[in-house]
Amino acid sequence: MEIKGLIKSRVSLAPMAGITDYVLRSLIRKYSKECLLTTEMISSEFLAQTLNGRSGTEILKRGGNHSPISYQISGHKPHLMELAAKTLSPVADMIDINMGCPVKKVVGGQDGCSLMRNPDLASDLVKAVKSGTDKPVSVKFRLGYTMDELNFVEFGQKMQKAGAEFITLHGRTRSQMYSGKADWKLIRKLKENVDIPVFANGDIVSIETAIEALNESGADGVAIGRGALGDPTLIKRIEHYLKTGEKLPPPPINERIEMLRFHIEEEIKLRGENTGIKFMRKFYPYYLSGFQHAKQLRTRLVTEEDYGQIIKILDEITFSPVP
Repeated sequence: MEIKGLIKSRVSLAPMAGITDYVLRSLIRKYSKECLLTTEMISSEFLAQTLNGRSGTEILKRGGNHSPISYQISGHKPHLMELAAKTLSPVADMIDINMGCPVKKVVGGQDGCSLMRNPDLASDLVKAVKSGTDKPVSVKFRLGYTMDELNFVEFGQKMQKAGAEFITLHGRTRSQMYSGKADWKLIRKLKENVDIPVFANGDIVSIETAIEALNESGADGVAIGRGALGDPTLIKRIEHYLKTGEKLPPPPINERIEMLRFHIEEEIKLRGENTGIKFMRKFYPYYLSGFQHAKQLRTRLVTEEDYGQIIKILDEITFSPVP
């Protein structure tokens, strides 16, 4: 299961808006050397405007060890998607098209999962991106827009015919958003009806759920989203199990605190102290999950704006999990 020698791991980092930035990708890569990293969703229209106004360096930023890395783009205008592909090709190993984002602002703008209601346009977008890059092109989408519109098999076949070489399928519809449970069994229907690699996505938060998702879906691999937050070793531990059958334990609490400290420091380097500290607030619940007095710790951390005080709070933590 390789695409031009690119995808060697059965585990990838799923794209998450406002989450999978340069720092998190670097943190994941510290542990997993082979997984496919994926950027946050980048609007093709925003990218065109940004590059007309300034360098766009922040968007294009990648580490020297980030390969293999997929840059995810969104949009519904073929010429802008082609331009985005051309722009990103020098830094990307793969271009991924977002056709699964369920957020109202995105689907309201005819992007994301709304494209599942317009498969002809979606096909044209794949062709446009293919014309703008010599890198592999992938598509990420959902089961359908609603439970009455489960068109993921036909949609996937159409994307393959248009030139897509890789698919990530989230086991929910747009109307479900992130509620309920991802249906990994339905993903098997797509896998059995296309000839390109399919990765299962949704609710994969541990080695055990990764095994279950692979067994139920028959997919070639799994894409890990929020399961990797607070535990950047998860992707590596799943990879290790799939290769050896050995289940490595999650990192102990003191190591998680060190990971959190590193994450904060790197975000501050990237964004500046004020913005970096505010950006990190969304990550605290994941890093502190299972800690004694986790709620009180989160409250203190999310209201603190001074880096020195944040480090002091982390230093005060008693390393013992909630019973």
